Amino acid sequence: MTTEATDFQSLQGQLRLKILGLYNQAHAGHIGCSLSCVDLMIATLVLRKRQQDTFLLSKGHAAASLYACLNHLGEISDEVLTTYYKNGTTLPAHPAPNKHAGIPFATGSLGHGLPIGTGVAQAGKLLGDDSRVYILMSDGETNEGTTWEAAHFAVQNGLDNLIVLIDKNGLQGFNQTANVLGDTADARTWTAMGFETVEVDGHDIPAILDTLDQLTTTSNGKPKVVIAKTVKGKGVSYMENRLEWHYLPMTPAQYEQAHAEVGERYLSVDVV
Repeated sequence: MTTEATDFQSLQGQLRLKILGLYNQAHAGHIGCSLSCVDLMIATLVLRKRQQDTFLLSKGHAAASLYACLNHLGEISDEVLTTYYKNGTTLPAHPAPNKHAGIPFATGSLGHGLPIGTGVAQAGKLLGDDSRVYILMSDGETNEGTTWEAAHFAVQNGLDNLIVLIDKNGLQGFNQTANVLGDTADARTWTAMGFETVEVDGHDIPAILDTLDQLTTTSNGKPKVVIAKTVKGKGVSYMENRLEWHYLPMTPAQYEQAHAEVGERYLSVDVV
């Protein structure tokens, strides 16, 4: 394994431990959702951050992963991070706006991230700047009508500065996504609509980075979508691909097991 790959793996482990710690402290749910998308967030937000770009976490229920990444970037202090989910916090269960630079809009009511993002991308086009807008969505969120209205708007207006990342873990709310309204995160659908579409392993950071480089070095007038195949609860054996970890909090024993597994899998050490 190369030094760079080792560094990526270490970062994946460190941020997972931070996320687990937040959920354990708050005795809160939505753990699986955060663990499925954090690698996409590492590749897009942490490793590719440009001041002029906008990143929106549309699947706001995975807020802990965003807070952990912004803490890693120094935008949220360690002291503020300890207030997660507490009374008076600026880090509630879903992202709240105007408190931290990396959280420009409130999200969590699903289906609004892409409409907001298309507006920001259109503004960038009108201003003639080289900014990009990254939207991280859930696959269940592609069931929403507002998603498709925004997608048509993006195609019609040639928003090739818009990059949509879909966290396709195959589970939503109370069922498998395919059993609810079908696979609305299907590459063929987005391609037919007019998006430049790429599929990738959503836990392979080098592959995600290569994909983003490919998409952002060409200007073909098409908005972009990265359909990332992920595993809900990635990194913790008893959470992986389990619907109940959309909601459940951890018991102390479960936290200890999750903490140990992440340390062994990503850091190759016993984490105390």
